Amino acid sequence: MRTVNIEHHAAPLRQQVLHAMRDQILDGTLVPGQRLRENTLCEQYGVSRTVIRESLRQLESEHLINVLPNRGPIVTVLSEDDIEAIYQVRRALEGLAGELFAVNASDAQAIALLGHIVDMEETYLQGSVESREISKHRFYELLLAGAGNEVLAVSLSGIHSRIAMFRRAAFLDDGRVKESMRELRGIVVAAAERRDPGAARAACESHIQLAGELAVVAYTGRLSEAMEPTT
Repeated sequence: MRTVNIEHHAAPLRQQVLHAMRDQILDGTLVPGQRLRENTLCEQYGVSRTVIRESLRQLESEHLINVLPNRGPIVTVLSEDDIEAIYQVRRALEGLAGELFAVNASDAQAIALLGHIVDMEETYLQGSVESREISKHRFYELLLAGAGNEVLAVSLSGIHSRIAMFRRAAFLDDGRVKESMRELRGIVVAAAERRDPGAARAACESHIQLAGELAVVAYTGRLSEAMEPTT
């Protein structure tokens, strides 16, 4: 068991533990189906059961863990059908976001998105996993702000939480990042430069279609590795 160092004086303790546990799920240290025993987690993180339980409740709300009767919390296991269903909804929502941005965004919001895609040449295309996550998050903040639909923004936030592990894996693959950058440029040209609602929707949907296909491959590979017996 690997002990995780938690500083008891920096950020609130629960936030530190939550961040550490979330990272371990996203990077595969905690594998799909793994049981999360409270006493083990308390020892690992050096915190109380209350802190662990609060963190587990938040991770459950993010769909990163499930709490099963008579077993307790486990890292979420998804089927291929689950992933396809999530990405089907994500494709529709992000297509709508692109369309609404083209229609509703102010000139200032369009300029901000155009500026950010230039910044992403460094922060996303040439960046680290951390800078890629931050840069992509900012891209969606700008896209959704310009779309101007709060219900859509909240809905997509929930979807993005559910697919966080797939996005982390994609940020590790330089080839996928390069292709993703090309797709993002296409979205920005259609939505912010040409202000073409149909083209913006199509560009967003195409981006998510490929992301969903790759997510199935990446996750099923991870799941197979997790299920392999150790020798």
